[in-house]
Amino acid sequence: MTSGARNDQGAHARPRAVRGRPRLKAYVRETRGAHRLAELDDELGALHAWQLLMSDHNCFTALTSARMRRFWLPPIPGGTPVFMAMGLDDPRPMRSGVLTSRHTRVIGFDEIDDLRCADVVETLLACGRWLCLLDMVVLVDCVLHLGLATPDDIEEVIRPRRPGARRLREALTLADGRSESAFETLLRLLHVWCGIDVVPQHEVVDADGVLVARVDLWLTGSDSAHEYDGDEHETAARRVKDRRRDRKLDRAGVVRRGFTSGDLLHRPVTILEDADRAVGRPHDPARIRVWTSHLRNSLFTPSGQAAFLRRVAGKGGG
Repeated sequence: MTSGARNDQGAHARPRAVRGRPRLKAYVRETRGAHRLAELDDELGALHAWQLLMSDHNCFTALTSARMRRFWLPPIPGGTPVFMAMGLDDPRPMRSGVLTSRHTRVIGFDEIDDLRCADVVETLLACGRWLCLLDMVVLVDCVLHLGLATPDDIEEVIRPRRPGARRLREALTLADGRSESAFETLLRLLHVWCGIDVVPQHEVVDADGVLVARVDLWLTGSDSAHEYDGDEHETAARRVKDRRRDRKLDRAGVVRRGFTSGDLLHRPVTILEDADRAVGRPHDPARIRVWTSHLRNSLFTPSGQAAFLRRVAGKGGG
């Protein structure tokens, strides 16, 4: 995007962002020397202004690119910087609110709404530098589920000494593209880290081989399905559909248990207790410690967000 880029209002529309100090009231200051159209969405407009401070072969990366690409994401805290990928010799924007990474070669990028965003696998690699394992598995599951990259594509960027490579490899080992949302990934990881073998998106069939339902998680060696129930399940129309489905599963001899984000984030031991009972093993609450340890480090918790902000603040604009 250059300062002459146009927005969707036609050929005579004003640029989305400009350098210098424009006198027009249509622009507001984003950072020193870069202004954006006031009418633009705050986040989108901000990125158009920040892009003016980069060379044409530089791009946004890490969480900034992931948000533009609409990856499944954990909650992103306020104060998260704009992430940029730059060459070793490129002038670095000396501004607060931006974090740059230096590269010996040009990072591949795509243009999304006239913004240069690192390609999918480079975005994942850059996120691996800053995010914990749980958060990274959510991102990798999203990329695999949407078909944005294959495991082999991801493996190609995992090279020694590249920042984020080790974390990305760990996440790829735990990833499963059959997850259909971030919280389905969390539900799956809780079971995996507690030693419960599960099959995502398992198809339940009746005695005649007719499909009854596809369930989020099938607990191997049991008659139980565990599923994530998001807010959409609270609508009247969805409740009617869900109860009809529950009756079908019951007739097929399946015990279905639905869990919410609150269960995953605040009451995970209750999920473990149900899983232990389903697979017929003695309940041991201590098994949940692996899950809670990963969860505390993730952006799904205040402690994880605080730790993330300390990490990025410690790197400044380096």
